[in-house]
Order: sequence, then C-alpha cells, then structure tokens
Amino acid sequence: MPKNKVSFIILVCFLLILSACGTKPAATTTTGGDKPAEVQKETKLDQIKKAGKIVVGTSADYPPYEFHKEIDKKDQIVGFDIEIAKAIAKELGVTLELKDMKFDGLLAALEAGNIDFVISGMTPTEERKQAVDFTKVYYTAIQTVVVRAADKDKYNTIEALKGKKVGAQKGATQEAIVKEQMPGSEVKAIGKISDLMLELKNNKVEALVVEQPVAAAYLSKNKDLAFADIKLTTEDSGSAIAVKKNNPELVEAMNKALDKLIADKTIDKLVIEANELVE
Repeated sequence: MPKNKVSFIILVCFLLILSACGTKPAATTTTGGDKPAEVQKETKLDQIKKAGKIVVGTSADYPPYEFHKEIDKKDQIVGFDIEIAKAIAKELGVTLELKDMKFDGLLAALEAGNIDFVISGMTPTEERKQAVDFTKVYYTAIQTVVVRAADKDKYNTIEALKGKKVGAQKGATQEAIVKEQMPGSEVKAIGKISDLMLELKNNKVEALVVEQPVAAAYLSKNKDLAFADIKLTTEDSGSAIAVKKNNPELVEAMNKALDKLIADKTIDKLVIEANELVE
C-alpha cells in the first residue's frame, strides 16, 4: 500500500477519535441509581406560598356565609365563610386577599386564574365537578321556600306555586331546584340574594328558594317575609371550597385545615357568630 494512502487512513482515524472524545453525553441528574431524576414541577400550592398570599373569590350577599357589614364606620366583608378562608390562609402561612363578585362569575374567574379558590356557600354538584375540584363538604344546610308573610297560607304547597314566578340565585343550586322540583313554576334567576328579596317584597316574584341560614338572616330583618310550609324533596345541600382542576396538593392542604375546624367545632361557633353580626 502506498505510504501516502496509509498516512491518509491514519489521519482519518485520528480525526474520528478526536471527534468522539469531544462529544460529551447529555448531563443527567441521578437519584443515586441509574435512572435520571425527574424535574419537580412547581405546584399551585408552591406558587401561593412563594407569593405569600392567596386570593379568594366570593359573592358577599349571602349572610351568614359572606356579606357586607359596616364595622367602625368601615364597610367590611364578614361571615363564617370568610373566617374559614382566613383560617386556611393562616394554615398555609400566607395573607388572604378577598375579591367580591357575582356568584355566577366565580368559577369563570377561578378558571381564568384571577382567584386561587372560591368559598361562597357553593354546593359541589356533579356538573360543577366537571369544571373544578372541591374540598370536602364543610357545612350543610337545608333548602327553604320564602314568601311574603301575607301569602304564607296561600302558598303552602309546590302545586300552589304552579304558573307563578319563583326566584333563585343565578347559577346556584337553588336555581336548579326550582327547575327540577317546581316544573310548573317559572324560575327568575338573579345574581344577588338581596335583589331577590326586593323582587319578593315588590311582588315581582311569588316565592324564593333560599338556604335556611341565609333566609333566616334576611327574615330576621324583614318581618313582612316568612318561611312557607313547603317541604322540598331535594337532599340537604352541603358547601365546599372550589379549586382549579388538577391541584391536589392545594386541595389536600385545605382539607387538612378544614379537618381541624370541623373537629374542634370551630365552624359551628363561626356560624353562630356570623348570624349575630347579621342582626
């Protein structure tokens, strides 16, 4: 073989060896074994703790759950839901920021990332569970029908309200109750409970479907309204906290805080205190 050809082959081999030596394998982080460690993704709970605050959305027209109250000449949002939210923020070691909005816009705000969770006397229905995740139920109340006191004897059955307008909070469980349990009535859905009460007082509707503690709070200040002797066939409605889907760490942390509040009867005390504020 000619010398120059041999030299060429040696040169090519040398370059190939050099090239191989200069190529380094991609760096991997191991956990002590042969498998690379997975990079931990920052959770919503991590983000909240890093920010040092958690933002709650509520519809503050639902006493004793959440409502406006003038204290020391300053308008404040109070109620047992608000106290529960404060307890959760304390458990997480962050400050609480409140955002008051219409009930039917709460889940949209949660989905958009404008708030971190919703606490507003919300029932974890199967339909809502398709869009958001819920904590455990922290409080259960029965549903009632409210009428004008003068009409208490007139409207004492579901059949008596056939063909009549019945009010309920828009987007709430009560709207579904009217549609399902009072098919002969026409539902009138409005965003605020206070506006619904005015509709009833002004003869724009004949009755309202409202949770018992909420109705009791309004009736205590409106003697011209009363509970109707109508028994709804729906089951008791429980309230839970809504969180954007796929945030199990946040739900678990909230459930831990709720467990403490339920175990030591703190929620029962908060309900009593909130009802006293309404009066």
